Amino acid sequence: MRVFITGATGFVGGAVASALAQQGAEIHALSRSTAGCSSLGSFAVKWHEGDITDPRNLNGALAGSDYVVHAAGKLGQAGVQEEVYRRVHVDGTRNVMAAALASPTRPLVVHVSSPGVLGPISGDAATEDAPCRPSNSYERTKASAEQVVHEFASKGLRVVIARPEFIYGPGDRHVFKLFLAIRNRRFFYIDSGRHFCHPTFIEDAVRGVLLCLSRGREGETYHLAGPRAVTFRELGATIAAAVGVSPPALSLPYWLALSAAMGLERLSSLAGRTPPLSRTAVAFFSEDRRFSWTKAHNELGYTPQYDLAAGVARSVDWYRQHGCL
Repeated sequence: MRVFITGATGFVGGAVASALAQQGAEIHALSRSTAGCSSLGSFAVKWHEGDITDPRNLNGALAGSDYVVHAAGKLGQAGVQEEVYRRVHVDGTRNVMAAALASPTRPLVVHVSSPGVLGPISGDAATEDAPCRPSNSYERTKASAEQVVHEFASKGLRVVIARPEFIYGPGDRHVFKLFLAIRNRRFFYIDSGRHFCHPTFIEDAVRGVLLCLSRGREGETYHLAGPRAVTFRELGATIAAAVGVSPPALSLPYWLALSAAMGLERLSSLAGRTPPLSRTAVAFFSEDRRFSWTKAHNELGYTPQYDLAAGVARSVDWYRQHGCL
């Protein structure tokens, strides 16, 4: 089995590549010349130098592939222009899908998206057929990327969309900032931490992506989420217990947090720095996001194995072993 992976130098793509390599798959991966290729350790990987935003880099690269996992993307962060996200998520996805469609082997493509395309959720956990209502640049461009995927599916490309949500775990350096802020007692809640998020441990997310490869119905979308949505207060308290500090106590009302973020963004822009608090972060911690994984369970056999406490404990152990905490 030959699998071509984009984003293999990243957290999710690298974990998927490692899991497939352990199963005996022949891994081919795309990497920019400036990206490190050491994250997969001793597993043999055939690296193809290039960038998904340049279609010339994909010419012939997918030839002979049975499967493609398109996991490349740009993480949401403050100060990034929407055009930057669009170039990676929309134009890059179009290039990958076109290359897959042109490949003689017509590989099955698993496109790694995000339930974030649905935007903030009010009421019950959202299913895959909920309408897309993205609320920021990252979500809008990920939603547009899914439209590109469906466009190519209508042309005959075999595709499955996987939507893993709020992924954390060993090897992650993005959500790690939250662990660090709580350990250093610099984290505060917004609106008492009453809003919901839906953390997913990396091993569960990877297992879900592999099930999409082996059992996913072509043209379908699957939410891959943790066992349950939790409030940010529960998330903060769980991380605090794992790192050995008291739970965060400070809470700010939404309006005050937003005003502070706007001021910090202006000051940081003048200083050429990343703001310690952004409007994007305020939105994340003051909106509800919870998703149903029932469809993935019924059709793929997906059942998340790690509850929040177990996943956080595994993450903290890894961070300590690697001198991060």
